[in-house]
Amino acid sequence: MAMAVSVSSFHTHLLNRSNCKVSWRPLAVHNMKMRVPYNLKQGQCRIFHELPSGLSMEVIVQKGSEKERGNVECPPLVFVHGSYHAAWCWAQHWLPFFSASGYDCYALSLLGQGESDAPADSVAGTLQTHARDVANFIDQKIKSPPVLLGHSFGGLIIQYYISNLGSDKLKENLYPKLRGAVLACSVPPSGNSGLVWRYLFSNPIAAFKVTRSLAAKGFQSSLSLCRETFFSATMEDHVVKRYQELMKESSRMPLFDLRKLNASLPVPSVPNLPLEVLVLGASNDFIVDAEGLKETAKFYGVSPICVEGVAHDMMLDTSWEKGAEVILSWLYGLDI
Repeated sequence: MAMAVSVSSFHTHLLNRSNCKVSWRPLAVHNMKMRVPYNLKQGQCRIFHELPSGLSMEVIVQKGSEKERGNVECPPLVFVHGSYHAAWCWAQHWLPFFSASGYDCYALSLLGQGESDAPADSVAGTLQTHARDVANFIDQKIKSPPVLLGHSFGGLIIQYYISNLGSDKLKENLYPKLRGAVLACSVPPSGNSGLVWRYLFSNPIAAFKVTRSLAAKGFQSSLSLCRETFFSATMEDHVVKRYQELMKESSRMPLFDLRKLNASLPVPSVPNLPLEVLVLGASNDFIVDAEGLKETAKFYGVSPICVEGVAHDMMLDTSWEKGAEVILSWLYGLDI
């Protein structure tokens, strides 16, 4: 797969694609940060949303097929990644899939990740700042209440966003209303500490591997550990290698200070949930266990759905369409 891209022509090439029309312009100059670039697919474009801080957030956009949409009102979909990932992780399979069904798709790269700017700090942000950045993008660029989709720690960011929805008018101004939310292989409301302790007592070897892979970033140098952590065993080496390279480049700084994050949890509960929530897990998830999936579902008073035969990175895995089809079916139900 040829990945070489001329930076000087990068923006012009991507933003002039006739089938990717956006109603706002990117910043005039943006130096690409990932040394291993991600080539966008047909119909996708990369734009940059300027936050109130002056920092810019990468957004990969793929507009929905008007032919498939017809007269049906499809809510916009806004995707939020987790640690060691960026907007590209949604662009590979899920953006083409959902846009083909008529949904306008927007995949964000949180600050300090992907092609987004980095704050002047040792970490990219907090649960609160990341959620506010997502909210600002929705407020400024999305015309109707979207469905938020979050993966792993991205799911936790969405949970914090949801906790700010309700009757408080000040918060309503900061956090626009949502049509729904999808939490895919999400870190549960209490954080990842419970997951770690369960692994320590039930499967010490797995606990060691997870710690080595994520905390010590062992997945970046070991192909087998990268596969075991994020993907199914059947994924071919060259595909794992490609994703491994992208993940290395995606996170220039930690998404959170985990100690401070865990001290701020659990996320506040929402007595009268003002939206539909889908809690989705993966049967072969090496990071979020069954108890973590159940905790998240119970928190929102819904039944979890566990997708068989997929691993933690269900949007990139060999059977990526399994999770996508479950979500699409759920999206259709929102309009009933």
